Amino acid sequence: MSNSQKALEYVRSNRERYLNELKEFAAIPSISTLSENKGDMQRAAEWVAAQLRSIGMDKVQIMPTALHPVVYGEWMGAGKSAPTVMIYGHYDVQPVDPIELWESDPFKAEVRGEYLFARGTSDMKGQVVASIKAVEAIMKNDGKLPVNIKWLVEGEEEIGSEHLGDFIKTNKKLLAADYCLNPDAGMIGSDKPTITTGLRGLAYFELRVFGPNKDLHSGLFGGTIHNPAQALIELVAGMHDKNGKITLPGFYDKVRKVSKKEHEDFKRLPVKDKDLIKMTGVPALWGEPQFLPAERTGARPTLEINGLLSGFTGQGSKTVLPAWAMAKISCRLVPDQTPEETEKQMRAYLKKNAPKTIKWELTNLHNAGAALTETDSAGVQALAKALETVWGKRPYFKREGGSIGSVVLLQKYVGADSLLTGFGLPDDNAHSPNEHLHLPTWYKGIEAFTHFFYNF
Repeated sequence: MSNSQKALEYVRSNRERYLNELKEFAAIPSISTLSENKGDMQRAAEWVAAQLRSIGMDKVQIMPTALHPVVYGEWMGAGKSAPTVMIYGHYDVQPVDPIELWESDPFKAEVRGEYLFARGTSDMKGQVVASIKAVEAIMKNDGKLPVNIKWLVEGEEEIGSEHLGDFIKTNKKLLAADYCLNPDAGMIGSDKPTITTGLRGLAYFELRVFGPNKDLHSGLFGGTIHNPAQALIELVAGMHDKNGKITLPGFYDKVRKVSKKEHEDFKRLPVKDKDLIKMTGVPALWGEPQFLPAERTGARPTLEINGLLSGFTGQGSKTVLPAWAMAKISCRLVPDQTPEETEKQMRAYLKKNAPKTIKWELTNLHNAGAALTETDSAGVQALAKALETVWGKRPYFKREGGSIGSVVLLQKYVGADSLLTGFGLPDDNAHSPNEHLHLPTWYKGIEAFTHFFYNF
């Protein structure tokens, strides 16, 4: 029996223990956004550190940040010629509100059928434990790993990884790696192994339009004073043409084209137009007609209105001409766009199109870069082969429409592309009451990670 086969047998014979340890981890209410759970955050970090020590990792330490600590560990015994894989995870979870909608205690994991119910089981304590147990299986049976390993397990992902950037910049030499295995992305379905190869960036703005110095009587002043709410709506409406194309000057100049191979990967994805309509409840889809829906949400940039506010919005009527109006606007960006250039394009649009009857003010609230990993890279191919071995089918490759802060930070400061996968499913209720993990998929995931390390 080969070493890899021995490791896989070890995984299969220890499933019950793995489940019990995940239950133990899930019992820690490590809610990063609540100050009253700060002690629990420390306990969760200590739990992860103890696990890493128990499987033979070196230099395991709990490293402070300005808020919640990062757990680091390494095993560099494969030698300088071997690749180094960083494993990313986070031990923090979302709040459990509304608690009355939970069918069981959110911090007392309960198995019901094929599912384990508790906060964090899917996002992402289950994924952290899967990574640890795959490495454990190899270490316990082989005494060594085929690659070098580093661990980066943070405690602030659910609150935007606010201090992770400073941590990575400060420790970029310590964190140097060839690839980062990040199992925080999930699968399309339990029978659909998935690798996410791209994430969009973000430029988030608040646009305020000002007219009179106070709210006015709309009967006395309407028709002679330009209503800021109307001016804002006209500006916002003009940011797209009738086909959904964004009209900011130069917005598409640096948008990287989708290759023929990647277009075929998008066509292969199992989510079709009718699925999106059923999922969202809309009467029909919208957007650039020359692109597939999956390309529009993964490989094309967008501009969305996230909120509007102006004037009287209470019950009943009040005939007011508002003094100001506000819109929250987000632009999802793709390689090779940057948030800085997008802000310049937004300002250029406003300077050209804003009428002289109002004043405007644009505030940049949040930025994130886009990330892309080539599907023919050694890391993606090793992971794809591992998933295909376990699931018996070629994995789906997709680009995700959202952003993950750690991916861009590691690419920028450490030079490590992220291999995004995971074994959470779309209906796991992550961030919602009754969060759960599909255990058969999770067990397969541990085996897939075991194959992944040997594939390198």
